[in-house]
Amino acid sequence: MNTKDIRMSSDPDLAGSYAAMLRAARSAEDLAIKTNTSILVSVDGKDVRLTAEDLIKMRNSVKATES
Repeated sequence: MNTKDIRMSSDPDLAGSYAAMLRAARSAEDLAIKTNTSILVSVDGKDVRLTAEDLIKMRNSVKATES
């Protein structure tokens, strides 16, 4: 398995895909919060269901650490 960080790729499209994936994830989170639904993510290879409430808590904790 290739463990090289995709952001370090010499191909600018491939390197930029990381930021695009982050934007897509944020958009999915926004939609889940807006519609009060859950999303399924992988954490350490395990599927984890995050509710809208979980997502809001995570965002609030990130904001608190950024202050």
